[in-house]
Amino acid sequence: MTWKQKIYCHYKQILFGKISRLQNILDDLKESGANETKSTAGDKHETALAMLQIEQANTRSQMDEVLLQKDAYEKIDPLVSSDIIGKGSVVQTNRGYFFISAALGKTILDEKIFVAISSQSPLAQKLSGHKTGDSVELNGNRFIIESVL
Repeated sequence: MTWKQKIYCHYKQILFGKISRLQNILDDLKESGANETKSTAGDKHETALAMLQIEQANTRSQMDEVLLQKDAYEKIDPLVSSDIIGKGSVVQTNRGYFFISAALGKTILDEKIFVAISSQSPLAQKLSGHKTGDSVELNGNRFIIESVL
């Protein structure tokens, strides 16, 4: 398995873990809402039900965002590599490793720190179209591209 495939699989597990956790929260909130509708405690009941509805809406919003990330992520083919940086590239710079995919944050894999960034992020936009040996500057920081997977 190549580095890129390892990184892709690792972040895919993280993404599916997020989806699973959010689905569990939604299921729990649905169950709590069903239990709450059986109660007839007046104002306290109304407040609790309203809070549950707000929590459900917030969690659904988070789920929608994660599902959009999943859709974008699944368009990446970890078997395809290019010398030119674009969506799906793993980029080693003098400032660390970046996986241009979806905004999934930092992770450690084989004692190396990787940061999955959205292809719409400012850094990904700056790196896009460049290759090994090039450098870009963002917010006063210079990123020297050491390799592209």
